[in-house]
Formats: sequence, structure tokens, C-alpha cells
Amino acid sequence: MDHDDIMSEARSPSTRGNQAYDTLRSRLLSGDIEPNTRLTEADLTQMLNVSRGTIRSVLARLVQEGYVTSEVNRGVRTRAFSVAEAADILEAREVLEAALAGKAAERATEEEIRELRSILDGMREAQRQGDQAAYSRGNRSFHQRIKDASHQETLARAHDALLYPLVMRQYRNLSANHPRKGSLEEHEAILASVITRNPEAASAAMRHHVTSARQALLLEYTSESRTGGHHPVNEA
Repeated sequence: MDHDDIMSEARSPSTRGNQAYDTLRSRLLSGDIEPNTRLTEADLTQMLNVSRGTIRSVLARLVQEGYVTSEVNRGVRTRAFSVAEAADILEAREVLEAALAGKAAERATEEEIRELRSILDGMREAQRQGDQAAYSRGNRSFHQRIKDASHQETLARAHDALLYPLVMRQYRNLSANHPRKGSLEEHEAILASVITRNPEAASAAMRHHVTSARQALLLEYTSESRTGGHHPVNEA
């Protein structure tokens, strides 16, 4: 780090620390860094162009939030989930997203409903063209917009704390066909319930949709226990 960087960090340590945290957290969520990878202060200092003191603060925050682990003689490592831990997180996601969908049915604005329609149109076209990457992007956007449209910040914060993206990064089966059969129709049922302002139906439709990921993981766990192998799952 050169003199200008040191002076800049001295003037605004909080800003530099937040930027370093956001950057590293994004890389963890994106899958750029494999599970159970050791993170050294030297490498992170170079990667993020901040001081070791800032890196220590960032890592302490990420440990507290569950993105990485810190163990004696093993150092700080990216989080790796057992199948049982992953199943628990997926079960919690099922409950929270169902609640968020119910609130979206009550509170979504007309503009938010138009956005959801547009996203679903894009997913429908992506499926028609066999564009799995575009469908996945649409799927993530759809779930994010449902959460936004719920206008329920407490539920949204609980959902964001689940580390679900880390679980799917570790376990998703990239070789499996995507979208899975019935996925588009499940999204359509969720949106129809939001449009008709039916919170009970929206919750039930979302719960049915996201249950598939947890059930798939539990099926893979059964297979793993029989064979001793590892079988990642597909995205819901």
C-alpha cells in the first residue's frame, strides 16, 4: 500500500473498511472463492488494498455473521456447510420466503407487480430458448422483488442472514438441467396470488416452490449416506 492509500485510509477508516467488507462478502457470495479456502491477511491486504488492521476488522465481522470460520491452527476459512446444516438453512428459507410472499400479496405496489410480470416474461423466454443462465438470473430477481414487495424489513433481514447463497454455491449441481420441471409454473402461481391479493395462496405457492430445494438436498443426503459420495443439488 503506498503513502496516498495509507493517508486515505487514515482519513476514512470506516469507509475503507465497509468497502473492503462489501467486496469480500460479494466475492464469497458469488462463489469466486471455494468453500473451506484459507484466507490469509497477506493475500487479503493485497487483494483489497487496505491495512492488516482493516482486514482483521473485516474478518471479525464476517466470522460473526457466519460467512467465514476461525479456528485455532486452521486460521480463517470460507464457510463449508454439512448437509444437515444446509438442510436447516433451506428449511428456514422455506418459512421466511413463504411469509414474505404473503406480505407481498398484501403490500406490493402496482409498479412492483409490473416488474414481477416483466421478470416472469423474461424467465418464460429464457426457458423457451434453453438459456439456463438467463433463467437463473430471472429466478434470483423474482425472489428479490418478492422480498422487496413485502415491505417487511424484519423478515427481509432474517432472510438475508440465512447464508442461503453460500449453501447453494456449495451444493448446487451445475450439471443438472435447469430450470427443473415445474419451476416456471410455480413462479406463475406465486405471481397470480400476489396479483389477486391472496396472501394465504401466495404463502402456500412460495412454500411449495422453495420446498423443492430442501427436499432435493435431503434426497441427496440419503444417497450420500449410502454411497459415501457427494451429490450437489440443483437450484430451486
